[in-house]
Amino acid sequence: MHPTNRPRRLRTDGVRPLVSETSLSAADLVAPVFVDATTDERVPIETMPGHERVPVDEAVDRVEEICETGVEAVILFGIPESKDASGSRAYADDGAVQRAIRRIDAETDAYVIGDVCLCEYTDHGHCGVIEETAETDPTLTVKNDETLDLLAKTAVSQADAGADMVAPSAMTDGQVRAIREALDAAGHESVALMSYAVKYESAFYGPFRDAADGAPAFGDRRHYQMDPANRREAIREARIDAEEGADVLMVKPGLPYLDIVGDLRREFDHPIAAYNVSGEYAMIHAAAEKGWLDLEETAHESLLSIKRAGADLIVTYFAEDLAERL
Repeated sequence: MHPTNRPRRLRTDGVRPLVSETSLSAADLVAPVFVDATTDERVPIETMPGHERVPVDEAVDRVEEICETGVEAVILFGIPESKDASGSRAYADDGAVQRAIRRIDAETDAYVIGDVCLCEYTDHGHCGVIEETAETDPTLTVKNDETLDLLAKTAVSQADAGADMVAPSAMTDGQVRAIREALDAAGHESVALMSYAVKYESAFYGPFRDAADGAPAFGDRRHYQMDPANRREAIREARIDAEEGADVLMVKPGLPYLDIVGDLRREFDHPIAAYNVSGEYAMIHAAAEKGWLDLEETAHESLLSIKRAGADLIVTYFAEDLAERL
C-alpha cells in the first residue's frame, strides 16, 4: 500500500515550524503579583514554588524583574494590613494595591491590571457583603446589589492610582455595568475592563487562597461562582458582560475548561483571556519535583493548549519561567 496522503511530510524539521498553527509569545502572558501590606520582606508562597508575596516598597522591583523577561503585563492582588466585613481596604486610596500601582505606573512601562474583588479584604473571606444568615443558613451568601457599589469604588480607586485595566472577579451580577459606569463618571473612559466573565467554583484555586489569604472563613462560593458541570451557562454569562461593556472576556480556570475557551472564541469577537490558575501551576511543579514530568516542556504545552483553544492572552504563574524560551 502506498498512501497518497502523507501528513508526515509536513513534520520534518525544515517545514514543521512553517506550518505550525499556533504560536505563543511572552507578549501573550500576564504575570500575577501579590502585594503584601503586612510584611517588610518577601515571603515565599509554599504552595506555589518560585512565587512570593512582596512588600509595597518592592513592588516596582518585582515588576521590573518580570518585564526583563519580555512579559509586558502584570495583574495585582493585595494582602491588606487589616480586614473588615465590607473589605474597605480594597477601595482605600492608601491600600496596598493602590500604592503599588502608583509606583509601578510612575517607574515602569508595564501594563498594569488591577484585580477587583473583596475576598482578600473581608474578614469573612467572601467576595462581597454577606447575608445576615450566611454562616448558618445561606441562600445566596453574598448580597448581590449591595456589593456592586463596593466593587465600583474599588475599580475607580485603582484607576485613580494609574491602572490601565481593571478586572472584576467577584461574579456579581451587573458588576461590569456598575464598574463601567463608575469609571466613565470618574473620567476613566480609557481604562479597559477585563471581566472574569466565566469563573467556576473550582478546586484548582487552593494555592491562590494561601497566597492571597483569601479563603472563605466559612462555607464556599457555590452561590456566586459557576457550577463546573455547566457549559451553556458560560455563553450566557459572557454575553451579559459583553453587553454591559466588557472589553475582554476571561475564562477561569484554563486547562480544565478548554471547551469553554473555545466556545467563547467562536461566539464573540472580543479578546478572550484564560487564567492558568494556581492549582494547575502547583500540580505541574509537584509532578516535576517527583521527576514524573519535565517542568518546562509540560508548562509550555499547557499554555500552548490554552492558546490553541482560542485564548488571546493568558494569566499564568509560568509567565517568567517560559518568557525566555518564547
